[in-house]
Amino acid sequence: MRKIDITTQIWRKGRCFLAYCPELDFISQGKTLYEAKKNLMEVAEIQFEEMSKKGTLYDYLAECGFKIGKKINIDREFVGFERTSYKVAV
Repeated sequence: MRKIDITTQIWRKGRCFLAYCPELDFISQGKTLYEAKKNLMEVAEIQFEEMSKKGTLYDYLAECGFKIGKKINIDREFVGFERTSYKVAV
């Protein structure tokens, strides 16, 4: 078993919270922030387990930019978010 570090983005949508992992493109929701994060970890566990059974886990992680070693590392670093406005012709 190896450790993987991921980013979790939390969004509020109405009464729900959304938890999103951009590195893996996994998303979940919950009634509370804690529940959304917990559900995201469950999504990751289920997905990793299924991909592992199919023999596609390492390929998926590599496609997402991860390198497999003693620890699973990604070759880029999350820096932050910036809100930007654009004019849209509708």
